[in-house]
Amino acid sequence: MDTIALKEKKFNIWINVVSVVIPLVVAILFGVKLPNVEPLSFLPPIYATVNGLTAVLLVVAVVAVKNGKLALHQKLMTACIGLSLLFLLMYVAYHMTSDSTTFGGEGWIKYVYYVILISHIILSIVIIPLVLRTFAKGYLKQFEAHRKLAKITFPIWLYVAVTGVVVYIMIAPYYNY
Repeated sequence: MDTIALKEKKFNIWINVVSVVIPLVVAILFGVKLPNVEPLSFLPPIYATVNGLTAVLLVVAVVAVKNGKLALHQKLMTACIGLSLLFLLMYVAYHMTSDSTTFGGEGWIKYVYYVILISHIILSIVIIPLVLRTFAKGYLKQFEAHRKLAKITFPIWLYVAVTGVVVYIMIAPYYNY
């Protein structure tokens, strides 16, 4: 087996592990409430902003690669992964210290909210292996495979980032700050 194939195999093992472990750990921690800890109720607007920044940087990264600025593209995509990780840490910290906020809207808007929220949650799980595999293909300089996968990954990741902001905006009036 050549070096690239061996590296890809190792990446895929780690990608599979991370893609299962992250949603499981988040689900478990979501149910854990830290006693005697001050609620981190200030976090939702911050992590919504992180989602918004991720969305902007994703678009800028696509523009950069289309203009042949590969180094900038790589830095922006790495930043997007870092921002997504930062979001995840803040999201878990908030839910470990604060009660979940219930959406208070009624009528058709409630259905819109839940459709957006549920699709956001499902796709936020789906996007983990897609992002990591796409990143690995680029890292391994398998650019054709990277481009093909990126055409699937980009719109899903952008949707997750944007709907994260939308969910926050829709539920913000019901937070107990």
